[in-house]
Amino acid sequence: MDENIKKITKKTSIGDVIKQYPETEPVIKKYFGSGCFTCPGSKMEDISFGATMHNIDPDIDPEVIIKELNEVISKKKG
Repeated sequence: MDENIKKITKKTSIGDVIKQYPETEPVIKKYFGSGCFTCPGSKMEDISFGATMHNIDPDIDPEVIIKELNEVISKKKG
């Protein structure tokens, strides 16, 4: 991964991911739906909290979401 890319963590806000990495849209929609793109709460909700609030299947650890997001940004920049 390029050193200029800031890695997404469970504490990264969903809004920051959407703004900084628009290529992650399919992953955001997959786990959180399309409402995050217009929701003011996405600026404050981090990935971990968003997973809880959006009733993500408990078998899906937020780390799975984070891994997918980081894979998308590393492919674009790498």
